[in-house]
Amino acid sequence: MRQTASDRPGVAQPVPVRDIPSRPWASIWIGALILAVLLLAGWEWHWRAFGVLPTYRNSDGEWAQQRRRIDEGEGGKTVLVGSSRVLFDVQLPVWEKIDGERPIQLALEGTSSAPVLEDLAADPKFTGRVLVGVAPELFFSGFAYRGKAISFFHKQSPSQRIGNWLSMHLLEPYLAFDGSDFALATVVRRQDWWPLRPGMKPNTSVRELRVSDADRNTHMWSKVENDPQYRALTRSIWAERLNGPPPPDMDSPAKVHKLIDQQIQRAVVAVNKLRARGVQVLFVRPPSMGPYLAFETKVFPRAATWDALLKRTGAPGIHFQDYPQLQGYDQPEWSHLSAVDANRYTAELVTIIDRDFWKKGPQTPATGVAVR
Repeated sequence: MRQTASDRPGVAQPVPVRDIPSRPWASIWIGALILAVLLLAGWEWHWRAFGVLPTYRNSDGEWAQQRRRIDEGEGGKTVLVGSSRVLFDVQLPVWEKIDGERPIQLALEGTSSAPVLEDLAADPKFTGRVLVGVAPELFFSGFAYRGKAISFFHKQSPSQRIGNWLSMHLLEPYLAFDGSDFALATVVRRQDWWPLRPGMKPNTSVRELRVSDADRNTHMWSKVENDPQYRALTRSIWAERLNGPPPPDMDSPAKVHKLIDQQIQRAVVAVNKLRARGVQVLFVRPPSMGPYLAFETKVFPRAATWDALLKRTGAPGIHFQDYPQLQGYDQPEWSHLSAVDANRYTAELVTIIDRDFWKKGPQTPATGVAVR
């Protein structure tokens, strides 16, 4: 038996030596590499056959990259903030073709636009124009699924920036499976054969819905539009969330009213800061339909939310229900526009904005009314 230090007082423990057996290590390494490549190729083929195409991941690093543009000389540009409806429905190439400027896309899916609006209000380098998307369920509840992206931007390390650059240039444009919804661990967790323990609910995580470019221009994935089974799956996930019990801070009318008031006040403070340095602010309520619109109308009625928001901030707004040209679009899963209709919607929206709002000059801090 090997002696220990207690067996030899005052004598240092020798370093164990283990002989490496003689094996064809070169062949083993080559075989392991070939196996790894074949497994990766098989996983890639599987997802491409499912309809997945390479797309940029829309990570916190990629959001931070666009946010950084404001502090690196583009602070006078148009900025889009909001949740996934602004991200999916507003198409940057169409906007650029009509308006002559390509906006900076800072919308974050599943996230109220208030945190990003507050971040812009605190940045004196931002002096441009901001379109603020209002998805009632998110804006007036303050829910921020991607809220950590803002702190990530402010604390991002050089190594994180390098890692994001490598991912965007070497992986994301070429690999279809390089997305969180197609990761092996994610796929295993959502399999039906996992037994549900008492109190557990089926996995209803939001599935992949988008395709994104390097500057975060995003549109709906064609599979949501063209695959009836996948479209039904996405609708069932929304229905599960819409019909589920409310969160603790919204389980009574009084709590809902208080929460709405708090979120509107956040917007009031941010808008006043932005207007003080000449930033034009425009609120936009993108389209929704079916059960999603019914839920929003019931829980967040327009008079208590949208109308109150415009009155208290003094900022102008565009509500899709007030403009016939912003209605009647295809929304496969009730909440976001199809890729083709997103182009049409953007063209109509930019035309309205340029005609009725931003071409008239800066807003006054007191009223928000555009003046010459």
